[in-house]
Formats: sequence, C-alpha cells, structure tokens
Amino acid sequence: MEVEPDAPTERRNPASDRIDELPLADVLRLINEADATVPAAVAAVLPQIGEAVEAGVRALAGGGRIHYFGAGTSGRVAFADAAELRPTYALRPDQVVPHVAGGVDALWRAAEQAEDDDTAGARDASDVKPGDLVLGVAASGGTPYVGGALRQARKLGATTGLITSNPRASLAEHADIFIAADTGPEIITGSTRMKAATAAKLILNTFSTALMVKYGRTYGNLMVCAVPTNAKLRRRAVWTLSAAAHVDGDLAAEALAESGDDPSVALLMLLAAPDHQLADVDAARQALAETRGAIRPAVSRLTAS
Repeated sequence: MEVEPDAPTERRNPASDRIDELPLADVLRLINEADATVPAAVAAVLPQIGEAVEAGVRALAGGGRIHYFGAGTSGRVAFADAAELRPTYALRPDQVVPHVAGGVDALWRAAEQAEDDDTAGARDASDVKPGDLVLGVAASGGTPYVGGALRQARKLGATTGLITSNPRASLAEHADIFIAADTGPEIITGSTRMKAATAAKLILNTFSTALMVKYGRTYGNLMVCAVPTNAKLRRRAVWTLSAAAHVDGDLAAEALAESGDDPSVALLMLLAAPDHQLADVDAARQALAETRGAIRPAVSRLTAS
C-alpha cells in the first residue's frame, strides 16, 4: 500500500502523472498552469503577511533586527531577499540578517544534510535579541534547522514567524505568525524549488517591500534610498530626485553630488528648501538620523526647524 507523505508539497500531482510522455508544448503548459495558481495561494495569506510587516516595523523602529532562517531553496530565496534590501533601501547589513543551513557555501553548492541539524539552527539564532523578528522559511514546514532557530528565538524573547507551503506544518507551534500558502503538490513530485519557492519569494518580496514602505524608506512609490553605485543607478537616482521634488535634472544632480551620493539626504535638501534652493546637507543628515531614515517624518522635522 502506497504511503502518502504528510506535506502536500511531497505528494504526487495527478495532472503531471505522465509528464515524461507528453509533447514539449504540453509540458510547458502544465508547468505554467501550475505556476499560475501561486498568486492566489499567496493572496489568501495577506492578513498574516500584514502581521509580519507590523512586527517587522516594531522590531526596526525599536532598534532591533529581522532574521530569516531557511535551508536549501528556501534559504536561497530568503538570502536573496535580504541581500537586495541593503542597496535598495540603504539598510545596514545588520538590520535584516539571513541565515542559511550549511552557511554561505550552501547558496551555490547544495548541502541538504545541513537542514537536518536543529542544533545548528539554535546556534545560528544565539545572537537573536528580545524584540527582534525571526522568520523561518520551510516549504514542508518541518525543517529541523528552521525548527531549532525558531525555538531558540522564542526562548530569547523574539517574535517568531513561519513561511511555508504546508497548512499543517509541524513547526507552526513555534511560530507567533503562521504564513502557510497552500500551493499543493508540485509538477515534479517534491521539487519545492518550483511552486513552493515561488510562493516563498512572493511572500518575502511582499513582506519586505511593505515593510520598507511602512518604515518610511520610500517617497510615494519612488526608491529614494537606493544607493547609486553604478552609472545606471546614478541616472535613476537623478531622475527619481527630479520626479520626487519636481525640480530639473541639473538641480537634482547637484543635490546628489553635495549629499555624497546619498539620495535620501539629497531629497531632503531639495524638499526642505524654498524656491528650488538646497537645504543644508548636515541638517538633512541630522533629520534623517533622528527619524531612523524615514523620509516623510524627516522632511516634516527639517521643514519645521
């Protein structure tokens, strides 16, 4: 008698039962149709993602950190999300910290055995502080490495969350916030780099983007904190400053240069001065420091002063 796995991500998908006998066009269609179901699964857990965003804002506003813990594909997706926040929103490296089972080498060389080490998860979470937010990412919802991290984080007083594709995840008991996108069986049985990983990426992107919006690191829908480290990004920074402050490109470029290539400081210099002049750069930096980098509160503070 065939034994059915506990996790839905490990079960066989009847739609692809004979996928190896199908014409290529049908193989592609099956994969695409399966992928198309993921956004609806993520939409169903938006309230829980919102809880995580609120917890994340509290953590950062209180001087705490956000930690991601994952293994395999889940760990790689989480690591990429954390890494991209730094240049996009000018976060310090210690504000959103990714942890991957097996260490950084596991990002490009699979280390599946590392995910079974719950003591490593607990060890990697040993520097978690009260008030931090710790998010575990585990497609099956039972990864021991992630479980070890969540248990340790709770002991240390952090808020914990689990992102998974298993609504009955065994690790749910260790999570204050449970985000389970029910993506079901994969087209290739157990290949959670497919729908489950896509769901994890969408959830993390939604979480981190909303987090940065509510934390004040955008101005409208503009990336006014993105660090201009190459020619393309410098052009984008000048255009963004021009659009945000309603000034011409020359003044925007001047503000960027005087700010030391810090677009958020440059934006304050443009917004807080009348008649298309530039506010004092040190005053702009001070206002941002006082609001932990939140743009609109810094504008209000600098304008009032």
